[in-house]
Amino acid sequence: MKPYKLALACGVLFVAVASCGCNKLKARDQLNKGVAAFRNAQFQAAIMHFKEAVGLDPNLLNARLYLATAYAQLYIPGGESEENVKIARQAIEGFDEVLKMDPSNTTAVASVALIYYQMKNFDKAKEYQRRRLQLEPNNPEPYYWIGVINWAICYPRQMQLRKDLKLHIPTEINNPDTLPRLPEKARAGLEKDNGPLVEEGLKALQKAYELKPNYSDAMVYLSLTYRQRADIDADKEMHDADIQAANEWIQKAIDIRKGAGEKAAPATSEAGAS
Repeated sequence: MKPYKLALACGVLFVAVASCGCNKLKARDQLNKGVAAFRNAQFQAAIMHFKEAVGLDPNLLNARLYLATAYAQLYIPGGESEENVKIARQAIEGFDEVLKMDPSNTTAVASVALIYYQMKNFDKAKEYQRRRLQLEPNNPEPYYWIGVINWAICYPRQMQLRKDLKLHIPTEINNPDTLPRLPEKARAGLEKDNGPLVEEGLKALQKAYELKPNYSDAMVYLSLTYRQRADIDADKEMHDADIQAANEWIQKAIDIRKGAGEKAAPATSEAGAS
């Protein structure tokens, strides 16, 4: 290559490298401005900065993660307006872009799972919770969420059936959790629909408890799920055993939370009390 051509090529390369470095600096500046806005709950402004950062440096992972998180902050859980659903989709798409760059990013996986749950898209929520389990097999949270999701799927079926049969009123005023037994045909149909999900939920919640023995939220859903199983038990002894288990789990959750509250409360010395 002739000297002047070599010099020209080097000059072009230098300009490209310099421009790239300049864009990365600008991207980080936009990221920092976005983080400042995010911390002040100025999510729309934060989104503008994060978008600019991603445009300047598409490989800036933190900018993409913050962008998706800012959209998630704007989403109103359960809101079905077109604009709200659009925001949820933008958050999900943003987190999925993060996962394309970093498939093991557990923050992104957990965030997508939560948004889908809040949108009541339980199948997708469970799909991402299972993905979390592949990344964090010893994390109790994905197991807990699988139990919660299964309960959320089963409960409306259970209660709608009872309302249709006019069996949704407690038989004992002092025991509002006691409902009349379902007729056999209705029970068998509900068992077919809910049985596998109830069993999967119990196993997942038990695993969450094994991994975190003071997990009171898991205990609450264990209680709720045992009640679901009691509703589809064909045998009365099994039904009664599941009701007893439900009562024991809720009491255990109450004791755990009470203990945590007592530990959190400041101790009062005798001198201070006098």
